[in-house]
Amino acid sequence: MKIHYATLGTPHRNAQGDIDNAVLVLHWTGADSRALLSPIYTKALFDPGRPLDARRYYLIFPDSVGHGQSSKPSDGLKTNFPNYDYSDIVDLQHKVVTETLGVRHLHAILGMSMGGMNAWQWAEAYPDTMDGVMPVVSLPIPVSGRNLLWRRMVIDAIRSDPEWKNGDYTQTPHGWILGYGVLRMMIDSASALQQEIPSGSAADKFLAVNHVSAEHVDPNDILHSLKSSFTYDPGPELSKIKTKLFALNFSDDEFNPDKLQVLENLVPRH
Repeated sequence: MKIHYATLGTPHRNAQGDIDNAVLVLHWTGADSRALLSPIYTKALFDPGRPLDARRYYLIFPDSVGHGQSSKPSDGLKTNFPNYDYSDIVDLQHKVVTETLGVRHLHAILGMSMGGMNAWQWAEAYPDTMDGVMPVVSLPIPVSGRNLLWRRMVIDAIRSDPEWKNGDYTQTPHGWILGYGVLRMMIDSASALQQEIPSGSAADKFLAVNHVSAEHVDPNDILHSLKSSFTYDPGPELSKIKTKLFALNFSDDEFNPDKLQVLENLVPRH
C-alpha cells in the first residue's frame, strides 16, 4: 500500500517538542493533492496573508487511497483492487499524519466534498487529535438524494457500456464520458451555467472540455471511489465529536444545498 502526500510550510515545535501548527487538507472525489496545490487554491488559501498562510502553518495534503499517486486500481489490479471505504481512507490518512510525519495533534482539518465527509469521520474516530475541523460541502448523513443518484447513474453508465469489458477496457468507455458530464452539470449551479452557456457553441465548448477532463480520470479508479462512499454514515456517532466544528455548505450546491437543513436539524441534537 502506497499513500502519497505533499506538504507546504514548515513544522513548528512547542516546548515539549511536538508539532503544533499542522493542518490536514483533504481533497474531493476524483482529485488529489495536486488539485489543492494548484495556483487558484494556493492564491486563495495558502499565500501570505491568506487563511492558511504557509508561513504560519504546516500544511499536509494526502492523496486518498484510490486517488492521485497513492495505490489505486489503475496501477494494474483494475477491478481486482481491494474494495475500500471512507473509514479506510481516514485510517490511512491517520497513519500518514501520526506515523510517517510524527504529528500527534493537528491544529485543524479542512476537507471539501469527499474530504469534508472524511473530516466528519476524523472528528469522530480521533476526537482528541485536532483543535478544529471544517467540513465543506458535505453532510453527516448517508449519501442520499441527488448525491446518491448521480453516483448510481455513473456506475451504471460505465458498467453497461460494451466498451467497459469488465474493467479491461482499452479506451475510455463512453459511459464514463457521459457520466462525467452529468457530474459537471450537477456541480455547477443553474444560475452559473445559465451565464456560462448562453448558446449552442458555448455548450459545445463546455462538453468538449468535459470530454478532455473525463479522459484524464480512469474509470476503474472512479468506480472504486464512488462505491467507497456507500457505507458512509457519521450521524449515529456525532456525539463523539469534541473539537470545534465549523461546517460550511452553499445554497447553489446541487448535491448538498443548505436548504435541506440537515446541519440545523441533526447537529444540535448532539
